[in-house]
Amino acid sequence: MSTVDVEACLEDLENRIDPEVDDRLQSDWLEFTEGRFKGDIFSPKRARKSAPGLEWPGVTVNRAQVDFDAMVIQQYGACSRQIANGAGGLMTVRTNYGTGIMPSLFGAELFIMDEELGTLQTTRPLGGDATVAAAGRGVPDFEAGLGSKVFEAGRRFAEIAQTYPKIGKYVHIYHPDMQGPMDICEMLWGSSLFVDLIDRPEEVHRVLGVLTETYLAFMKRWDETVGASDRDWSAHWGMMQPGRIMIRTDSGMNLSPEMYDEFIRPYDQRLFKELGGGAVHFCGRGSHYIESCCGMAGMRAINLSQPHLNDMETIYRHTVDKGIKLLGFSREHADKALAEGRDLNGCVHCH
Repeated sequence: MSTVDVEACLEDLENRIDPEVDDRLQSDWLEFTEGRFKGDIFSPKRARKSAPGLEWPGVTVNRAQVDFDAMVIQQYGACSRQIANGAGGLMTVRTNYGTGIMPSLFGAELFIMDEELGTLQTTRPLGGDATVAAAGRGVPDFEAGLGSKVFEAGRRFAEIAQTYPKIGKYVHIYHPDMQGPMDICEMLWGSSLFVDLIDRPEEVHRVLGVLTETYLAFMKRWDETVGASDRDWSAHWGMMQPGRIMIRTDSGMNLSPEMYDEFIRPYDQRLFKELGGGAVHFCGRGSHYIESCCGMAGMRAINLSQPHLNDMETIYRHTVDKGIKLLGFSREHADKALAEGRDLNGCVHCH
């Protein structure tokens, strides 16, 4: 993929961005984020569509992992499609290297999916003893594993933002998929972690402590690479969220509320405290620990992918009833709640 292709595509995107449209869209999102939205379900749309002036090249997920130009086309191409179809998300890009970014820093081997699957790479676990040993060496070199690619792509994105003024203003660079301390720990340790939480708790805590330090240091370098924003909101997956980070807590579905409080909440809470708060994403069931999760200082939004696996009244009671947003929520479940007379308090976003 030539540099000319990339430049032509970026020029096309720059020329099609309409400040009036995106200023209005951002204003709508701010109204929702700041608690001023008065409707039932927040589901914004762009005021106008704009078709591309050229055909953007197709890019496979695997190609983007090894070619920085392909990564640019993949990420900014999604912004082009948003403008073309009138989607109501903010334009966002990230250095899209998958869930294995943080584990790879500690030496976890990459597991590359077959190209035709169109799925991001992940990593193979090290095992418990090797994870304890790796964490014992402290915060790793950020040039190890996928780290060098993440920061090189981040520099490319920052240069694009400087070169193209409208892209720089309206396309938001969000932090890479850094997961959360417990999710990283599980990816490194493997499934035996869930036994070792009981058999080796002190070692697990030492690992979680190092992973939290690594997350904080990684974010500091990320901010230095792409430029830290002084806003009290950020954009993630095209959604505006209050705060700066979105922590993944997929491992929480496997733990009791008591174990969540011991092994997840303290480390997530530290990230929120030191990085300006934000949101939590989880797959699977989270209604058993949602009260504790939403009790963290700085916890301001939830993104859950499978509401049918949750006691949604419990979720609503500890989120929307407390002003905590539900982002990217299921329209089916939101409509069902409203039909049953459930007040969502203007705190639910659906695509």
